[in-house]
Amino acid sequence: MTMPMPMPAQRLTPPRTVRSVVARMSALGAALPPEDGVAVFNRVYLRVTEEVGRRLGTGGFQDPAATEELDVRFACRYLAAVDAGAAGRRPPACWRPLFELRGHPGVRPVQFAMAGINAHIGHDLALALVDTCRARNTEPAALEDDFDQVGAMLTEMEQRIREELMPGPDPLEAADPLTHLIGSWSLDKARDAAWASFRALWGLRALPELVEEFTERIDKTVGLVGRCLLTPLPATG
Repeated sequence: MTMPMPMPAQRLTPPRTVRSVVARMSALGAALPPEDGVAVFNRVYLRVTEEVGRRLGTGGFQDPAATEELDVRFACRYLAAVDAGAAGRRPPACWRPLFELRGHPGVRPVQFAMAGINAHIGHDLALALVDTCRARNTEPAALEDDFDQVGAMLTEMEQRIREELMPGPDPLEAADPLTHLIGSWSLDKARDAAWASFRALWGLRALPELVEEFTERIDKTVGLVGRCLLTPLPATG
């Protein structure tokens, strides 16, 4: 079941700062019904981006300029997928399950959130890391420490997201299929895989045909995982 994107199809200037990313996500959230699957993920991502912005302002990263550039390039891949959906174009395969099932009544909010995180971390992150290294003419090691700091922040926030979006006082008893499904996916493992994919893509950068093939396979594999995460479940009593 698919809900139409209640956003005008238009070509928007990509954001260049974390502040402008926050503004785009805030506008998107205001235009979407709260129960929409994309809206659920967008709220989660907005909170993460606001926290990154706060830490950038308080000296929380070794290289704030590089971290902000990575964060913006990363966010732009999600926003480009949203814009593609709004314009009737096909987004990357990793995002299609969320966009196609965003209005399904059998999919719970935590599933929408995890499917969006899966698409963004599993596919977009490696590509954003490559883009940032290219733009800054630097090597992967220059980004690793701040990448790990952001990862620790994401792990902490993911736990809060699971607690907030899982229904009932005891998810282990109230929604066992949901608990099993969500528990089968790991943010830490997805981040590790994204870093490994980034290193592989960086090593292959002089071989564009292999880069294209490898990127396409990542996209399709992450999309398959996302479709599993969005398995409709029966309503709980």
